[in-house]
Amino acid sequence: MAGELKIRPLGDRIVVKVIEETETTPGGIFIPDSAREKSQKGEVLAAGPGKILEDGKREEMEVKVGDIVLFAKYGGQDIKVANVEYKILSVKDVYGVIEK
Repeated sequence: MAGELKIRPLGDRIVVKVIEETETTPGGIFIPDSAREKSQKGEVLAAGPGKILEDGKREEMEVKVGDIVLFAKYGGQDIKVANVEYKILSVKDVYGVIEK
């Protein structure tokens, strides 16, 4: 993480930096944040060790630091630090990883 936010997620949780996409209409009009839908894309900055299963073993995390993920619109907890938006999500709120 960039040093400004030091959070170690627990269990199957991840910390995601929300990627805001600027939006402009075809006519060139900029749409401000307040009028846009919440972004559902972000970069994984930290990942927990995984959920502990009933047999005591730990489930492997399906995402890793650096992955760009799509997540549930209303999933997780929003956090804002130094005007940057972050989310703490459970892996179950992640729909997929964007492959490059």
